[in-house]
Amino acid sequence: CSSLILLPNKLKNLTSLNTFDISRYSSFKSLLNEFGNFKSLITFNMWSCSSLTTLLNELGNLTSLTTFKIKGCFNLRFLSNKFKNFTYLIILEISECLSLTLLPNELSNSTSLTTFDIIKSLRSLPNELDNLTSLNIFDISGC
Repeated sequence: CSSLILLPNKLKNLTSLNTFDISRYSSFKSLLNEFGNFKSLITFNMWSCSSLTTLLNELGNLTSLTTFKIKGCFNLRFLSNKFKNFTYLIILEISECLSLTLLPNELSNSTSLTTFDIIKSLRSLPNELDNLTSLNIFDISGC
């Protein structure tokens, strides 16, 4: 499936989905606009989707999300500014997303966050990280 560009539109009906894992789709360009329908989603993993440039605001509707991991999405430049809705987010791992230079300030609303692991990705951190009082691991190696 390395030539997959978009996910099938019928996936929007999977409202009980709790894990989304996609990897090594170099042509993959976009998530569904309806991605926010996955209200039960707990884990979001994306690896080596080198054509992806933006993760849409629909991610902000994933209010049950506890784990968000992306790695090797070299052209990813923007994350959703809807991180303020990720109040249950525990693990944030972003690695080798070389075009991603900034995280949204809304990340500071993720007060359950225990692991903040950003490797070889950012040029600056959000201004307001002082609300992340549950942090146990803070790793910004190679930034």
